[in-house]
Amino acid sequence: MKVIAEMDVASGAHWAGVVEVGDVLRIVDIEGQQAVDFLCYDATDPADRYNAPDTMKYAGTIYLTAGHGLYSVRAKRLFTIVEDTVGGHDTLAGCCSAANNRFRYGEPGRGSCYENFISALQPFGLGERDIVPNINFFMSVPVAIDGGLGIRPGISKAGDHVDLRAEERTLAVISNCPQRLNPANNFNRTPIRLLVYRP
Repeated sequence: MKVIAEMDVASGAHWAGVVEVGDVLRIVDIEGQQAVDFLCYDATDPADRYNAPDTMKYAGTIYLTAGHGLYSVRAKRLFTIVEDTVGGHDTLAGCCSAANNRFRYGEPGRGSCYENFISALQPFGLGERDIVPNINFFMSVPVAIDGGLGIRPGISKAGDHVDLRAEERTLAVISNCPQRLNPANNFNRTPIRLLVYRP
């Protein structure tokens, strides 16, 4: 494979970039159990952005893994998950924010994925209105038979990764989750590695 870009994203930090058609974005959980919040947009028309409900309907599951597509509001496949060493990534829990940290835990916390998304989107002319329900890679959100759900420590191990192949010219946006008030990161925020490559 031809490596186009490689970088580490510190715990609590963010990244955004355009992935060209056919290129693959690899997200590596360096130390394990680190939640990675993810959004994507058609880079030529960002109003056509990731659609969580339709992605779940087309996949026939709430947990995404290899073979599943990430679909836009216009039913366009933006990414395909082509490799996944963990399986079952969360589509329900959304991202943390100062507001919901305060509501749920009585304090805003230190940084959040919502604020990270705002910062990451700004250079692309996008902002708070463009944030939609997101995917949480490596995050464990089991759903009970009665519909109850809760955030649990992740099951990913050091070096686990997910590979996303761009089916359109796609803007990928990542928040390396800074959550410390629930076990999304097993209360141990760690860095991740990103690799963009051409097969």
